[in-house]
Amino acid sequence: MTERFDCHHCNESLFGKKYILKEESPYCVECFETLYANNCEECKKPIGCDCKDLSYKDRHWHETCFHCSQCKNPLVDKPFAAKEDQLLCTECYSNEYSSKCHECKKTIMPGTRKMEYKGSSWHETCFICHRCQQPIGTKSFIPKDNQNFCVPCYEKQYAMQCVQCKKPITTGGVTYREQPWHKECFVCTACKKQLSGQRFTSRDEFAYCLNCFCDLYAKKCAGCTNPISGIGGTKYISFEERQWHNDCFNCKKCSLSLVGRGFLTERDDILCPDCGKDI
Repeated sequence: MTERFDCHHCNESLFGKKYILKEESPYCVECFETLYANNCEECKKPIGCDCKDLSYKDRHWHETCFHCSQCKNPLVDKPFAAKEDQLLCTECYSNEYSSKCHECKKTIMPGTRKMEYKGSSWHETCFICHRCQQPIGTKSFIPKDNQNFCVPCYEKQYAMQCVQCKKPITTGGVTYREQPWHKECFVCTACKKQLSGQRFTSRDEFAYCLNCFCDLYAKKCAGCTNPISGIGGTKYISFEERQWHNDCFNCKKCSLSLVGRGFLTERDDILCPDCGKDI
């Protein structure tokens, strides 16, 4: 007696019929398609066993339904892009969504190199120096008046020259006595420390940091012997070729401040009237 060979689902005999094995169990075509066939995203019909099932991100299409959503051209074996559940050929996707070149206004095709700056895009070959017309690529550039310049061309056409080194100033310049300097060139005449962002003063048109100016030119306080810079409104007292900081102009004996008061002198000392009455 011949052993039965039936559909695993409907139990109909499969002898002489087309069937599909799934997990080693046989199914008639009708049961298999009902139970396991994927529905096509385009026509919503089951993708039968006699059709090729094309899939993309858990979605399925008949081969004849797998086409561009806009131009309807087939996408089988062709590059495509997905946007908001729609499949698009590269041309339709580019026309609809790709950036337009700021220079030539043409579409920048996916996969091609582009340059971006302040929200605008360029083909690599369109992003050029306004002066020499050479592609800037990944090199540094300087924008001016809605135009872009490579650094050498900008320096030749626009950059000011440093008074000290005579080289162009592209960034970080300092103005002193209405003349331009590089930050690193604007230094103390004596110690050569950079003065940019620091307090400084000048003498005979030369700039000095406060320490050097005080050491070289400031008068010394007769009380504490430290320099009297006079910078920033510092007050001082002068008497017979001697100077004192306001805070140092005190009676030698009782330390009473003598600013705005009468005083007496005893050799190099100054005294209040009370301490000096026995002189």
